[in-house]
Amino acid sequence: MDSRKREFIRFLEEAGVLKFGDFIAKSGRKLPYFLNAGEVKTGGGSARLGEFYADAYLEKLGEKKAALFGPAYKGIPLAVSAASALARRGLDLPWFFNRKEAKDHGEGGSLVGYLPKAGDEVVIIEDVITAGTAIRESMELLSTLEGVKVTAAFVMVDRRERGQTEKAATREVQEKYGFPVYSIADVYDILEYLEEKPEGREKAARIRAYLAEYGDKA
Repeated sequence: MDSRKREFIRFLEEAGVLKFGDFIAKSGRKLPYFLNAGEVKTGGGSARLGEFYADAYLEKLGEKKAALFGPAYKGIPLAVSAASALARRGLDLPWFFNRKEAKDHGEGGSLVGYLPKAGDEVVIIEDVITAGTAIRESMELLSTLEGVKVTAAFVMVDRRERGQTEKAATREVQEKYGFPVYSIADVYDILEYLEEKPEGREKAARIRAYLAEYGDKA
């Protein structure tokens, strides 16, 4: 396994972001493991996570100028951390996020931070992709911004599950919206990490059984 991916998965586990057990996903699926970016609760943890996102951004998009969108709520600190890490590397990008409910006083509206204008490109910063539900919800909002184009999404982990069809959720998103979803790691990286240690093999077996039912077929 790539050493950087091993370092990332170890970070997720040590921070409590990556947990094993029985959980329910937003899609309603019963999961043998769970990822909760909300467990990153310190400045140091946020800074480190931002560096991993920055690595992925620069690898996939280089010096592309785009506004980073963090969907409420967990995506907000992710977008800020990623933007801060990129700025430290010389790429200073704006960021913004949405409110769950539009504000009718003060500055109003449902968006906070940078307001994209016609001609701007936007990159979504999310925690995970399971069935693609969260990204679809983001697109309901972002598609209302006239002249603004979403060019990519980045997630911590691609769970490599099918979406609304037998296809991978990432592929469904790309086919529907025309942009790729990049991940820092995916579930098969987690499996490789677990199977390197005897105490992780039972957890890996449960995940493999889950993927046999819900894993992407294309």
